Amino acid sequence: MKGVAMLEITFAKPVLPEGGVLVVPVGEGLELSGLAMALDEALGGGLKRALEAAGFKGKAGSSATLLAPGSYKRVLALGAGKPGEARGAETLGGAVSAALGKEEAVSVLADGVNAEEAAALALGLRLRAYRFDKYRTTLKDDEKPKLAKVAVLTSAPKEAAAAYERLSAVAKGVELTRDLVTEPANVLFPAEFAERCEKLKKLGVKVEVMGQTELDELGFGTLLAVSQGSAHEPKMVVMQWLGDPAHEDKKAKKPVAPIALIGKGVCFDSGGISIKPAAGMEDMKWDMAGAGAVTGAMAALAGRKARVDVVGLIGLVENMPSGTATRPGDVVKSYSGQTVEILNTDAEGRLVLADVLHYANTRFAPRLMVDLATLTGAIIVGLGHEYAGLFANDDELAAKLALAGEAVGEKLWRMPLVKKGQSYDKELNSPIADVKNIGGGRAGGSITAAQFLQRFVGETKWAHLDIAGVAWAGKDSATAPKGATGFGVRLLDEFVKGFEG
Repeated sequence: MKGVAMLEITFAKPVLPEGGVLVVPVGEGLELSGLAMALDEALGGGLKRALEAAGFKGKAGSSATLLAPGSYKRVLALGAGKPGEARGAETLGGAVSAALGKEEAVSVLADGVNAEEAAALALGLRLRAYRFDKYRTTLKDDEKPKLAKVAVLTSAPKEAAAAYERLSAVAKGVELTRDLVTEPANVLFPAEFAERCEKLKKLGVKVEVMGQTELDELGFGTLLAVSQGSAHEPKMVVMQWLGDPAHEDKKAKKPVAPIALIGKGVCFDSGGISIKPAAGMEDMKWDMAGAGAVTGAMAALAGRKARVDVVGLIGLVENMPSGTATRPGDVVKSYSGQTVEILNTDAEGRLVLADVLHYANTRFAPRLMVDLATLTGAIIVGLGHEYAGLFANDDELAAKLALAGEAVGEKLWRMPLVKKGQSYDKELNSPIADVKNIGGGRAGGSITAAQFLQRFVGETKWAHLDIAGVAWAGKDSATAPKGATGFGVRLLDEFVKGFEG
């Protein structure tokens, strides 16, 4: 059971509670006002004296706890930092969850911020409260999360609640993605993933699932080359959210060009015949994080009734070694008609995306395409775990994505992408096929992977996000516990907002 499942967040008028657990955000300089000042007066100046005695300065990330002051069980002062800090309220909310997860009910004195910031505080609190305890059967009571109710006390409760309603839909999308990415591969194989996508129908998303037979008939040669070593049948899921206001005009004849989101969904990646080392292979259950992000984004957009048309396509496979697996050196024909020499079966994600990208382009004629994939280890060598790699054939698209990522704290760093036949791209020329699936060596591996994908997008505006370094975290962050981050959901939601009617 996820610890976030029972968390109830409400917004109420700024009236100082008579007791319980209080959170007091305090900015640098210890200037108390509003409810914080009222609390200090109720404690006979005890709040400010305690903070000064603890050396608390209000710096972002700092905290001080007062146990049993007056009629309260606990008062937690959290440093709010300087006014205007990027995502300060959201970070503050995450700190509340991290510090008070074992309390059952908490009141947050948020009368010093506006409605949008109060909603952002609630979002950060919820995202940081996420837990995945589904398979943990021996947890002791003191190890389980207890936080069930949070009251955010704000001067504009109705406005804050309205702002949070949209953010709550996005949070659900992030939680869905984290669930998918965290599930073990023996549970979340392609058919099960597709079944979970079908649940989005309840939100108004049109969902189609294609299996082995349909993909064979379409000629998805590169995707099927990845899946043919596995006992699990591949799937492609097409999810459509039709929210553009143009659909309300029954006489309109011009079709609406959707935004296309494409995700790599390798539910487990052994490397195939080019098998990976045993150490760390368990991490390859989350090689479907790109597909997870697209699914979560579709849930978020439908949940908040985004006024734009978006189609999400994910290719779901398992890459396994067996007597039927693709061999290094095999040549296959892609859905686009291009032939591909597969020199390394562990460079499989690009093979999955090649067919899905071309299908998205030819079927939907989208205004633009964005794909997300845990595509290369090389991007981690280049960017570590702070940024995802951004490759794009259009400067304006790249800029919009980067700005969206900056706004929500899911950062992108643009990497080189050249035209066909130039520098990096020439490394993909095969002596016996139209293209080979790896470059000439280890250098620039994330770039040559993106160059491969570019051969399947035509002239459509397109961006590729290599999220291998940011889909999973080895330590807690401000708004995510260690594990699946849900990276990409908030970025895509923020990006799509710029196209809404």
